Amino acid sequence: MSSAMDDRSRLMLPADHPLFRVRPLALGAGAIGLAVSLAGALIDTTQFFQSYLFGFLFWFGIAMGSLALLMIYHVTGGAWGSVIRRSLESAVRTIPVLAVLFIPVVVGLQSLYEWADAAKVAHDPLLQHKSVYLNVPFFIGRAVLYFVVWTLLAVFLSRWSEAQENGEPRAIGWLENLSRGGLVALGLTFTFAAVDWAMSLEPHWYSTLYGVLVMGGCLLSAMAFMIQVTALLTKNGPLSGVVQPMQFHDLGKLMFAFVMLWAYFSLSQLLIIWSGNLPEETPWYLKRMSGGWEYLGLCLILFHFALPFVILLSRDIKRNARLIATVALFILCVRVLEVYWLITPAFSPHHARVHWLDVTAWLGVGGVWLWAFTGGLRGRALIVWNDPSLPAAGGHA
Repeated sequence: MSSAMDDRSRLMLPADHPLFRVRPLALGAGAIGLAVSLAGALIDTTQFFQSYLFGFLFWFGIAMGSLALLMIYHVTGGAWGSVIRRSLESAVRTIPVLAVLFIPVVVGLQSLYEWADAAKVAHDPLLQHKSVYLNVPFFIGRAVLYFVVWTLLAVFLSRWSEAQENGEPRAIGWLENLSRGGLVALGLTFTFAAVDWAMSLEPHWYSTLYGVLVMGGCLLSAMAFMIQVTALLTKNGPLSGVVQPMQFHDLGKLMFAFVMLWAYFSLSQLLIIWSGNLPEETPWYLKRMSGGWEYLGLCLILFHFALPFVILLSRDIKRNARLIATVALFILCVRVLEVYWLITPAFSPHHARVHWLDVTAWLGVGGVWLWAFTGGLRGRALIVWNDPSLPAAGGHA
């Protein structure tokens, strides 16, 4: 382990690594997906914006979950974070790209949100009451503030990580202190972003648990994605022989914890709203329990919680890189369905449906995001050689 840490160049991805070979394919798929989606906008503009929002929020969730995980690691330490730290940093460095990808959402505000349509607001007393907060200029201003905060966190986390690797003794303290305050800032800004971008799709409904529910899902998405990347870097890359079964075991346990965390938040919100039985709260669930959406909800109970819960109880599965990566890929696929279940019934409350633009928009945003993510791994050692958690990682080997 120590000899691997001494040789930084050995821990850099070679130019012919599968991740870099996939990079132009990802960009091509993203370009094609966005081009086809824009062509679809000429046919159905409203559907384009609805599909684009779904695609954007899924990939955005991986970046935000990665930002949270990275700061949690800097505060708590642990061998689990030392092996995915560079991948997490690469994910958070995509935030400026996501800011650009958010522009179509701003353009389509009136097609997406009732409160952005002056004609609807004029005939709805509740929307008029909420217009102090839910109005277009304030919405855009808040979005700019969110991305500024997240980008600054990403920049300094990356910059001070490089300083740490270059021998700056104060960098570890900088990263820890930044992460302590950053987690508070992220919690606040992400909660408001979840309310603005997702919950306000149905402005007559509200839930105080919605922000943490969405964040719990983002943490799960990020961990599932990181496990797949780490498994790939271990099988076909410089982390072979560095990441040991115990590190995969730790990552698997964290993914197991996030599965339960998501289930806890989801069940808590359902029980509170259903027991309260208030007419301004229950319609959100009534939409998702009829018209075919109930079958997707059942799939989430079975495949987002029950099946992963049972599988991840196995110690052997969590210690096997190939098996835990397969479970992580399955969970990430189900995460797509969960985001779809959260967003799309707001636009189609009476019947479940999948539009072809949902697929192309998801592919378009995802291709561009994966291109940016893989680019962030270029020219950097995949392990910070003087990370204080590395002795613990070695001790697990």
